[in-house]
Amino acid sequence: MSETVISTSPPQNRLPPVHEVKCHELFIGFFLIGIVGFGGVMPWIRRMVVEQRRWLSEEEFINMLSICQILPGANVGNMAVCLGSRFAGIRGSVSAIAGLFTAPFFIVILFAIFYSKYAGVPFVENIFRGVSAAASGLVISMGIKIMLPVCRTPHAIIVTILAVMGITVLKLPLLWVVAILAPASILVLWLLGRR
Repeated sequence: MSETVISTSPPQNRLPPVHEVKCHELFIGFFLIGIVGFGGVMPWIRRMVVEQRRWLSEEEFINMLSICQILPGANVGNMAVCLGSRFAGIRGSVSAIAGLFTAPFFIVILFAIFYSKYAGVPFVENIFRGVSAAASGLVISMGIKIMLPVCRTPHAIIVTILAVMGITVLKLPLLWVVAILAPASILVLWLLGRR
């Protein structure tokens, strides 16, 4: 009598199962990001999702971020909706968005009241300049963290350089840069894969 061997490894063409993330975890995670994420929330989302809670791998995060950046609307809002949907459907999206925007809604109202009363005070102006510099540093550091794993091939480095030049030197809108470089990049990879 022959034994039947049952393979327990997942088929190669299927994605591994997604972590189970509950709606309350999405709300709390994004609520905390909404509190600490002054001047640039995306680095905090990356840190929570990839480094701390390990809900996504670095590559999955970059892929999702790429999609969220070309969609209309705020990138962080798009990211919250996508992450929430991936883990808990529509309820997850609502939980993540509610968590992300609840605290900032009230904080921004308080800041607006404070700024309208004390905007001309030099000390307050210096505080806002310092906050702006810190926010710029966060955005730059996240850009570098995302760029390093992606730019491992000459093709990726060339596309990155062309994108930066298109936006900064040629002053092209992001939509044009994506519309030109995305199909060109896909075509080049397809041609390289046929060799």
